[in-house]
Amino acid sequence: MKKALMYLIFFIIIIFILPILFTQRKNIKINKDIECAVNSENTGLETNTNIESNVDVQYEYNKFSTIKLYHKKSEEIEELPIDEYLYGVVSSEMPADFQMEALKAQAIVARTYTIYQIINNNKKHNNADICDDYSCCQAWISKEERLQRWNQDIAEENWNKIVNAVNSTKGKIIVYDGKPIDAFFHSNSGGSTEDVLNVWGNNSMPYLKSVETSGEDAYTQYSSEVEIDKDELLKKLNIKNNEQIDWNEFIKILEYTNSGRVKTIKIGDSTYSGTEIRSKLGLKSTNFKVEILDDSIKFIVIGYGHGVGMSQTGADSMAKNNSNFEEIIKHFYTGVEIIEVNNL
Repeated sequence: MKKALMYLIFFIIIIFILPILFTQRKNIKINKDIECAVNSENTGLETNTNIESNVDVQYEYNKFSTIKLYHKKSEEIEELPIDEYLYGVVSSEMPADFQMEALKAQAIVARTYTIYQIINNNKKHNNADICDDYSCCQAWISKEERLQRWNQDIAEENWNKIVNAVNSTKGKIIVYDGKPIDAFFHSNSGGSTEDVLNVWGNNSMPYLKSVETSGEDAYTQYSSEVEIDKDELLKKLNIKNNEQIDWNEFIKILEYTNSGRVKTIKIGDSTYSGTEIRSKLGLKSTNFKVEILDDSIKFIVIGYGHGVGMSQTGADSMAKNNSNFEEIIKHFYTGVEIIEVNNL
């Protein structure tokens, strides 16, 4: 009888007690594993808060996979993968501390501008597609030089941010009526971009219309002043000095564009376009007022750049207000679409 009772107790232990003990041990191990994983993840977040890893979006370019870049200083031509070239363009053209969506918009604009040049201006630089001179094409800088110019504490983080902006938009370009646009851009529109017709007299680009943008007055590029001695002004404009000049009548703004920029201005007996005066006197924009002082002329300027196409500070302002790159691009370029370059 005792033996049978012992067998029964042993059977109960095996059936009911042991599974409970093993389950508890297993739960303890699972909880430990979770705790370790959480601690490991938190440690990773702490150590990588300021350094972004590079995004690598796979995209096979059927065409335009590489570009030939003409270096103006060395007069050499370098062949680069298009997106590697764009790292240097975006890092040179837009501040790295701008919002990511603004940087993405800049990457797409720069890619579009590059492909437009390849298609339409492929003989401009002999055997090259594009050059690194901002006054001719787009600014460009090598990775090594770019990293040297940034504060070393944030240089690597800045570069990774630029790379991610380009890589996450691989293959994307802007088209109007199915063709890549001439994607002009500038620094600050002063609150309203300019119609291309008022700058270059070109009426064949209906996507480059004047649009309003808020928030640009928060940037240092928004306003500037240029003060020029009266004699120096006459010299720059090749006007004969006349001590009897009535300066209040000598300089008159005759006409403004719809965006508020100077279209024509009379100085002496000559009439100039706003763009001519901007170039001759080194003004940052054609949106200016004239103030006559005792010995000098002061030009009070709003905005920075020709004003056509995307405003970079406007793009950043929109991104700060939660606009994505597509919304930014479609705001500044009228009636456009964003497509994959392989769909051309």
